Amino acid sequence: MMLPSNQLDLRHIRYFLAVAEDLHFRKAAERLFVSQPGLSRQIKQLEEILGIELFRRHNRKVELTEVGKYLKIELTKNLKHLDHIFAHAKMLNDGKGGNLKFGYVGSAMQEIIPKILLKFKKDDPTVVFSLKELDNQKQIAGILSYELDMGFVRVNRVPRGLEIQPIIEEHFCLVLPKKHKINNQNFKSLNQVQDESYILFDPTYSPSYYEKVMQIFDDCGFTPEVSHSTIHASSIFKLVENGFGLSIIPKSLTVKNHNKLQFIELKKIRQKTTLSAIWRKDNSNPMLERVIGSL
Repeated sequence: MMLPSNQLDLRHIRYFLAVAEDLHFRKAAERLFVSQPGLSRQIKQLEEILGIELFRRHNRKVELTEVGKYLKIELTKNLKHLDHIFAHAKMLNDGKGGNLKFGYVGSAMQEIIPKILLKFKKDDPTVVFSLKELDNQKQIAGILSYELDMGFVRVNRVPRGLEIQPIIEEHFCLVLPKKHKINNQNFKSLNQVQDESYILFDPTYSPSYYEKVMQIFDDCGFTPEVSHSTIHASSIFKLVENGFGLSIIPKSLTVKNHNKLQFIELKKIRQKTTLSAIWRKDNSNPMLERVIGSL
């Protein structure tokens, strides 16, 4: 059923969402800076326009109906999309090339992201980039909710509605203290260091990445003693430096000529890790296509 455009407006939607979040008309009215009777009238009008019941009122208790729960989810999602569009329109009006918000895992900051930033700084210095280091799942959630435009992740698959494009496939590297008895000259396999403790990226940071690392140990026939887990490469490096164990990381995280660490590239194992870009198929940010085309 088509709704007359003069009946339903954004105010109705914002008022509904405020009450749906608070489940309390007085609190929602205070947050919206409107009177409680006025808010109640707007919600009643919305229900009449749509021909559906959004809330059940029991004395002082307010509950969403099943239809109300559905609308809360869908309208929240689509309102964020609308805010997203208006924000880009305002930037274009102000003479800026646009804004792109993206998340990334730490290894993407070594080469991929600086390359993007330098390119657009040269080609269009008015473009604004907002960056957040986040784990894979938080990036996916942020992209689905329009809080992020794209992400750089290490996952094998993404939810429906997202696109994924591999950027770089790379070897893993073993990280050891500089003075460790094993080095690039005498290293043959991980079995030489199977009795060591290991510092690994936390499995919650990227379950699929963690599983791939564990497969490396499985193929060597031993289960590592994991002494520490962290989400930051800098923490891994400090722990390895100070003798708390060894680690395995993507090659892109290695540091050339590090004075306290050494890195051994694991070229002979079957496992590799892939850094990929992900984004929503229906994201209308004009900057997104330009960045994807530059990868």
